Amino acid sequence: MNRGAPGASRTAAFLAALSTTRAVYEVLRSRAPGEPARWRRSNYAGRTVELYAGPATVLGAAAGAAPSGTRGAVTLAVLAAGACGAYDDLAGAGDPRRGFRAHLRALRHGEVTTGAVKLLGIGAAALTAGALLKERPLDRLLAGVVIAGGAHCVNLLDVRPGRACVGVLALGVPGLLRGGTAGALAAVPVGAAAAVAGADLAERTMLGDAGAHALGAAPGPLVWIMPGSRALVPRLAALSSVDMAPPFLPPPPCDPRHQTPLPDPA
Repeated sequence: MNRGAPGASRTAAFLAALSTTRAVYEVLRSRAPGEPARWRRSNYAGRTVELYAGPATVLGAAAGAAPSGTRGAVTLAVLAAGACGAYDDLAGAGDPRRGFRAHLRALRHGEVTTGAVKLLGIGAAALTAGALLKERPLDRLLAGVVIAGGAHCVNLLDVRPGRACVGVLALGVPGLLRGGTAGALAAVPVGAAAAVAGADLAERTMLGDAGAHALGAAPGPLVWIMPGSRALVPRLAALSSVDMAPPFLPPPPCDPRHQTPLPDPA
């Protein structure tokens, strides 16, 4: 792999992610496909919010994945994570189970939950992206696990309005100070999150699993510029400690999987 391949600038990647996310969000607000009730949820405060930010950030992050040396891996990771998250948003809305352990326990008993589909789908896509990013087999494996772990970690942040977006911005903005591929890759989730952060904080929309997983997977390909397994192992350990931690508190009611669609007004 040519690690010196030229990539798009931080500004180009940021603006592509920002403008695409915002454009898709506005289009969905004006003419979303399907029944309007499918896109509505009632949050923890009883306010009606919409899921438009989810697919908007997925497409925005994919559009911002500009660096030529990693375009395939970034796009694959973002779109696969977003698609699996969207499936869980729509098909798993009534499932109260949360976390790796709950879904793996159901899988051991022969039940394939939407969370298990999401877990396996994102895992497979992340491993494929890792194989595109790294050369040595161990580095490919670790890179894939780091990408999948990032996707799930951001989803765990999405338990209150704006928390996942703010988390992505806080983690990603320092990366904008770096040049080359690192800065351009950091700009992808930052641009997508910035486009919907205001509406998310104002409780007009929510990321859902689709947007949260996509935003988490987007910075994962930064492992492309890491030197090797020694750099990946501590990141993997940190992500695993968060992802595998048992849920000590019940899932917050604003989690879209625990919300029921509101009826379409007559």
